Amino acid sequence: MSLTTSHGEPGTARTGLRARREGGPLRVVESELVDYAEAIAAMEQMVRDRQAGTADDTLWILSHPRTYTVGRRTPPEERPDPAHGIPVVEVRRGGKLTYHSPEQIVGYPILKLADPRDVVGLLRDIENLLVGVLGELGIAAERRDTPPGSPLLTGVWTAEGRKIVSLGMHISRGVSAHGFSMDVDADPAPWTWAVPCGMPDVEMTSVCRERERRGLAPVTQAEVRRLIVDAWRREA
Repeated sequence: MSLTTSHGEPGTARTGLRARREGGPLRVVESELVDYAEAIAAMEQMVRDRQAGTADDTLWILSHPRTYTVGRRTPPEERPDPAHGIPVVEVRRGGKLTYHSPEQIVGYPILKLADPRDVVGLLRDIENLLVGVLGELGIAAERRDTPPGSPLLTGVWTAEGRKIVSLGMHISRGVSAHGFSMDVDADPAPWTWAVPCGMPDVEMTSVCRERERRGLAPVTQAEVRRLIVDAWRREA
């Protein structure tokens, strides 16, 4: 597994996402395609190091081979048919089922949260950051509040109601784990073989499909990664 690491110095203003962190520099680690199980083992070590105070806050940007991951509340009827041949992995995070592929960008923010810990606020700030990234890509997007009794609407949606970012996190001893995923140019078919995010009627989409709908040229995964990393360095 190849890691590329860089550090950003924290800004002076502590508002929004930056205010959720206890403080200190944010380390950005970038990898290419990493097996899901290998990535989770590495992420969990990053969490332990941050809990122990031996590492800085970290944003890990990477991609995974084709894998379904299911949160603890995902019922059997929402899981894919094993005949499709894509592994299904149970994970300790919020949310239900999501799908990973090499054409997707995954971000794992390993952050020591400031007191008082506002986990919902952290999720909302990450959503807002990614809404801004999508705006830079010419895609109008929004975060949504979940009405009482409805499936969780955590993540980011296009203005037309298609879901473009999935988000699910876990907090342990004040440190966040897991994170977000954004399809850049992935095959949409595997999303239809299961129930994404516990919502049978949701339409999942990607950056390139949304740009095509708007008459814009495709973008590369490297271009989208750079916008995401730059936004985190500015805002976190």
